[in-house]
Amino acid sequence: MKKVDMLTPIGILIGISMVVFGVISSGGMSGFLAFIDVPSILIVLGGVFGTLCVSFPLKQLKNMGKVGKQAFQSKEINVEEIVGTFVHLSEKARREGLLSLEAELEQIDDSFVKKGILLAIDGVEPEMIRELLEAEIAAVEERHARGRSMFEKAGDYAPAWGMIGTLVGLVLMLKSLNTPSSLGPNMAIALLTTFYGALLSNLFFQPIAAKLAGKTEHELFVKEVIIEGVIGLQAGQNSRFVQAKLKVFAPVEKRKLEEKREHFREA
Repeated sequence: MKKVDMLTPIGILIGISMVVFGVISSGGMSGFLAFIDVPSILIVLGGVFGTLCVSFPLKQLKNMGKVGKQAFQSKEINVEEIVGTFVHLSEKARREGLLSLEAELEQIDDSFVKKGILLAIDGVEPEMIRELLEAEIAAVEERHARGRSMFEKAGDYAPAWGMIGTLVGLVLMLKSLNTPSSLGPNMAIALLTTFYGALLSNLFFQPIAAKLAGKTEHELFVKEVIIEGVIGLQAGQNSRFVQAKLKVFAPVEKRKLEEKREHFREA
């Protein structure tokens, strides 16, 4: 079940709040309003969108919002629960055989786990199971990388378009030195586009790309745990051995806590 990943909006809000606080504390509300310039915003956002249109196909760009949404969602993937599931399945498989696991598939939500168990039930060789499941992992990694690359590129383009806007503002300013009333607006474009480009890159595009990369890394790690569990099932390994093998994938802190609990039970 997906939940809202509160750290992402909180982090963005903190960053914006610090910028606003710094501006208002130095120049008051008038100083804050001086940082709002529509032409500068349009130059940066329009330029970034234009370069993304050149860099990526339309089909991929349509999914940018959907991909970015993942940074604001958190899907609970509990490694300990996966270990417990495979320990239970290995016990059942040793008692009743691999075919008995078909009855357990309805209670499993993860399609990757289901696919692995079905391959084991069908008697596919361990090497082939690993090859098929790792091919799916590679496909997931590639798909996630393509989606993430749009935010990475946007993070690269935003500062560059900020500099382009700065050059536009400087050219306009130099051409209107004889018109003092236009110097202020042109100087605003020159400076604020760089500000907007850096802000968008470092507070939005790049952090979202980093969050998506972290989520992908965790998802692939969990899938590797599942592969080891499926291979253990297919090989008919003892449930204690399966538990010991998969337990090494659990976080160190939780492993230590579990070891302490087992020690107290034995005592």
